[in-house]
Amino acid sequence: MHMNTPKLSMFQVLACGAAIVTLSMGIRHGFGLWLLPITQEMGWTRQSFALAIAIQNLSWGLIGIFAGMVADRFGAFRVLMGGAVLYGLGLAGMALSPTPTLFALTAGVLIGAAQAGTTYAVIYGVLGRQIAPEKRSWAMGVAAAAGSFGQFLMVPVEGWLIAGLGWQQALLVLSMAVLLIVPLAFGLREPGFKGAAPVKREQTIVQALGEAFRYPSFNLLMAGYFVCGFQVVFIGVHMPSYLKDHGLSPQVASYALALIGLFNVFGTYIAGTLGQRMPKRHILAFIYFARAVAISIFLLVPLSPLSVYVFSAVMGTLWLSTVPPTNATIAQIFGVQHLSMLGGFVFFSHQIGSFLGVWLGGYLYDATGNYDIVWYIAIGLGVFAGLVNLPVKESPIQRSAPQPT
Repeated sequence: MHMNTPKLSMFQVLACGAAIVTLSMGIRHGFGLWLLPITQEMGWTRQSFALAIAIQNLSWGLIGIFAGMVADRFGAFRVLMGGAVLYGLGLAGMALSPTPTLFALTAGVLIGAAQAGTTYAVIYGVLGRQIAPEKRSWAMGVAAAAGSFGQFLMVPVEGWLIAGLGWQQALLVLSMAVLLIVPLAFGLREPGFKGAAPVKREQTIVQALGEAFRYPSFNLLMAGYFVCGFQVVFIGVHMPSYLKDHGLSPQVASYALALIGLFNVFGTYIAGTLGQRMPKRHILAFIYFARAVAISIFLLVPLSPLSVYVFSAVMGTLWLSTVPPTNATIAQIFGVQHLSMLGGFVFFSHQIGSFLGVWLGGYLYDATGNYDIVWYIAIGLGVFAGLVNLPVKESPIQRSAPQPT
């Protein structure tokens, strides 16, 4: 966007962006609650359900790259509108799919594409363009906190809908609710993206990508984000079943996921705020090391509702708190012209990790009868991610001269 383009008000951007993330992320954080109802009624294995959610994460990450390109070039509004419609169709298809293959196409490919157009990469592109650099990390923390509040708000609602209406009707209700994203998207119509004319840029997409992938810190951020995806999606999808396998009630799982969402409201906001004051690589390294410690202690102590709730509170604080410092670092290094696209590539790495975390959870459970190996992998990866974030260089990249368009 041109420097003299009028900006949207910060309140409008944060209110509409946060509300969209609340809906989009809030709904998807509750998908683990459907694992047992669907597999038991349809006679499918846990691996079948896990594979669909794994495909969802991969679809989200892959399509998110292109959604980011479109949002950077033509504005977020069109992408958000399309994503909302796909989300509604995907949830309805998830409810009505008679076979694992159709379930993988709707719950997997379709909802993954919808999330690519309605979550962080697209919203953060708007924040990067519309909010001044000195408040950018804080604003990203606010948006991430909204997604966490969505989890706290929506997961118990989803559990209540499943209990009161049945799993199919619950999904159909959510397919209508997610269309509220459509009117909210009008609040993010950026002044610099009128019509279909592309915005003038100093770098082409190819030049921006070449620069990023040649820069070691970009690849280190991608490696860390891979681990983030592996850990959070494995826990979010499989923990309800893990707890039930150990004799705890479904309500404990619902409360646990809600606590993760509640405490992540604080965690993401604190991470975004600290990102304005201290090196973001130190924040990221701390988060990953702390996750490894938290999982280790959770597995060592006797399992009880109390231990689950304490673990959920600690993990919640660390849950999506990687999002603001990671995206703010990308903006700080490379600028905001291609922020949604570059954020999309980093998030694709996150989603490859998500795919492996959720799929390995189902595969190894079916193969061994428990989740032990995946928990141990999650611990090792946490240590790895903490180490690779320490050498990240956050200073703006030095370009010799403006590159031709």
